[in-house]
Amino acid sequence: MLQSVFRAVVLLCACVLTPSVQAQETRLGGEGFESPAARLDQLDWLVGQWSGEGIGGAPAMESWLPPTGDTMVGTFVQSTEEGGIRFTEHMYLMEEDGTLVLRLKHFNADLTGWEKKGDMLTFRLVAIEPCAAYFHALTLRCEDRDKPGVGLVAAVRMQSGGELLFRFNAM
Repeated sequence: MLQSVFRAVVLLCACVLTPSVQAQETRLGGEGFESPAARLDQLDWLVGQWSGEGIGGAPAMESWLPPTGDTMVGTFVQSTEEGGIRFTEHMYLMEEDGTLVLRLKHFNADLTGWEKKGDMLTFRLVAIEPCAAYFHALTLRCEDRDKPGVGLVAAVRMQSGGELLFRFNAM
């Protein structure tokens, strides 16, 4: 039951419900859209450890390693209010066919997966800008384009059309 609730609430990276009066952080690609050309080195600002407030105000952390070949590996940890693990995500940001794609899997605190063994969520790139990558229904961007490496905004569009918005500071 708890897994179903979180699956409905979280498509990906995580943390505070966006008030309905704010503009959407995420973008959607239209039917049959083509992803723009992009390389991992355009996201070098993402490498590092990030911490912030997560779902329900509980702590959350996200980490990104430097590229290994054509892949950057990331992790996300959503804590409980009591300080335990609520769930985690294992993410691959990959160069593929001249563009970028982000793939991820969710895991419960006991390491059981949300997605079936061979399944994962895949987010195709919609747009790339200095200090920002917009995937279909998922955004990763600098809090301030003039200060990369200081703050990270991660947003995910929910099936309801609302967003989960996470603001992280560099650790």
